[in-house]
Amino acid sequence: MKKDGLIEAVFEAAELDTKKQAQDAVEAVLSTITSALSRGEEVVMTGFGTFRATKRAARMGVNPKTGEKIQIAATTVPKFKAGKQLKDAVKGGTA
Repeated sequence: MKKDGLIEAVFEAAELDTKKQAQDAVEAVLSTITSALSRGEEVVMTGFGTFRATKRAARMGVNPKTGEKIQIAATTVPKFKAGKQLKDAVKGGTA
């Protein structure tokens, strides 16, 4: 499912008046999660999962074209850990 499909599903499930309202709702959720992660906060959705920003240490890597060793800089990356209800729904094939 792509973003347009998600907006359509929210529009139907929430019985909103317009697709614009569904789009605004989806954009607001994504923006809020992004903002919280950029501030170093966790976003916990009980049963669904947890979004967090984690630090990845600097490390040595290899350029696959040349085989040359390169230094990969430290960075912060987003991570998601699925909650129990989401895992069970995926495992059982139902939502």
